[in-house]
Amino acid sequence: MNAPTYEIPAELRDFAEKSVDQARTAVTNLLGTVVKSAEQFQTSSTTAHGAIQSVIAKGLDQVQTNASTTFDFAQKLVRTRDLKEAFELQSEFLRSQISTLQSQVKDLGALAQSAAKSG
Repeated sequence: MNAPTYEIPAELRDFAEKSVDQARTAVTNLLGTVVKSAEQFQTSSTTAHGAIQSVIAKGLDQVQTNASTTFDFAQKLVRTRDLKEAFELQSEFLRSQISTLQSQVKDLGALAQSAAKSG
């Protein structure tokens, strides 16, 4: 016996997709402002060490990458036709994010150790 599938209405998917696009734009603008502020801090601060600047830059790159990946996932999610497809997409996204976060933590840890040694 097949379980009934719940179809997600096209109007709801369209609304969700527009909301994701608006949120992506807002976060992109916010991250742009944060990056500009960090760049200004890095160029104006005479006490900021090169290794610390690398940690900051790497962290900001990771935030931008994670935000972009999350918005890409959200756009795919709002285009799903049923709950089964949505759950499969969610599982795939979570596996990918866990792997990405583990790699990012290692990268930041190595940079932080380098900064501590040279600081």
